[in-house]
Amino acid sequence: MRTVTTINSILYVALTVLYFYQFIYVIIALVGDRRKKKTTYEAKTLHKYAFIIAARNESAVIGNLIKSIKQQNYPSELIDVIVVADNCTDNTAEIARANGAICYERFNNMLVGKGYALDYVFNKIVETEGDYTAYDGYFIFDADNVIDRNYVREMNKVFDNGYNVITSYRNSKNYDTNWITSGYSLWFIREAKYLNNPRMMLKTSCAVSGTGFLVNSQIIKKNGGWKFNLLTEDIQFSVVNILEGEKIGYCDTAMFYDEQPTTFSQSWNQRMRWSKGFYQVMFKYGRELITMMFKKREMFVSCYDMFMTLAPATLLSVGCILLNIIFLLCGISDIHLLKRILVPTIQAIAFAGVNFYLLMLSMGFITLVTEWNKILAPAGKKIKSLFTFPLFMATYIPISLVALVKKVEWKPITHCISKSVEEIELQQQYKQ
Repeated sequence: MRTVTTINSILYVALTVLYFYQFIYVIIALVGDRRKKKTTYEAKTLHKYAFIIAARNESAVIGNLIKSIKQQNYPSELIDVIVVADNCTDNTAEIARANGAICYERFNNMLVGKGYALDYVFNKIVETEGDYTAYDGYFIFDADNVIDRNYVREMNKVFDNGYNVITSYRNSKNYDTNWITSGYSLWFIREAKYLNNPRMMLKTSCAVSGTGFLVNSQIIKKNGGWKFNLLTEDIQFSVVNILEGEKIGYCDTAMFYDEQPTTFSQSWNQRMRWSKGFYQVMFKYGRELITMMFKKREMFVSCYDMFMTLAPATLLSVGCILLNIIFLLCGISDIHLLKRILVPTIQAIAFAGVNFYLLMLSMGFITLVTEWNKILAPAGKKIKSLFTFPLFMATYIPISLVALVKKVEWKPITHCISKSVEEIELQQQYKQ
């Protein structure tokens, strides 16, 4: 009985210690906001940018993204929009061109995925412009996104102050659809507010998350295009840049709106790809992250943070539960042993489940309260989402387990929430 209790205590303490730094991040963000200690950036130069949009059958949404880019509070001659219609069977290309974008059509059923589409676009830029550096930087976006009117101007401020990779505040177009969309949304808002925001305040490295980020053209040139093609090309890109000494920045005043999957089957497929991609990146770069953690003192926090981001925390939690189930199974053949370990193992399993729910509830509560006015949803649905958020996060447990053994391939996600920047602005005004 004492052995079971000791083992469980060691595992829980280890998990707490490993991830305790994220609680510190929350405190830093809260205190920093209260004392207004964020660095204010100003730009001396208005840089030239291109928006790169990889789109596959996105005719329902791509027009709104391009329009929101064209409506930026930034000189229009310094912004180009370049779309790659990747293996499209609809009229995505025609809509992109009709809205003023440069559009290339790519057809390749062998090299499938966003990374390959991005590399194709950058090769086209070299063909037409002569060099990757025809633009100072490149914004990478998904076709279902919409950006605020001041997005480029705000990102340019951070870019002009020396950051070569910058991510931004990821909000949601469809937070209020159901428990799945609100679960995604609350997680991404928490990632912006309580991970990337404190990282930026501490001058350590942030991390890119899928879409809504800016890359200096010199990095694209150094890499010879876009060479990140694992299932999670965004986290691979983040890890490689951190290992090469780049500090990824974050701009909290640049907001964009993302569309989240509305069905569990779509969510399962997407998060299965993410989980498998995280394993891929961990197996490929995990050892190097640990090495650099101790090799260069100034990189310790960034490398440790990224390593723990990659680490399958859900699997560690599941491992604790499975270990206790094994204890119970071992005790079945010995009634005296079973009597001694039954209570502590059941207590440990219950504690793990309750602890997980309360942890996610607390995380969601802090995020919801502080970001309340930014979330596009009625008050009632916001409150409801707080209690369903832990359940959404719990579904990562089977996904993480299956991703360990199942072959996962990239699958497109259907986007159909057509919402313009004007509609979002009206929704914000009505909500307030």
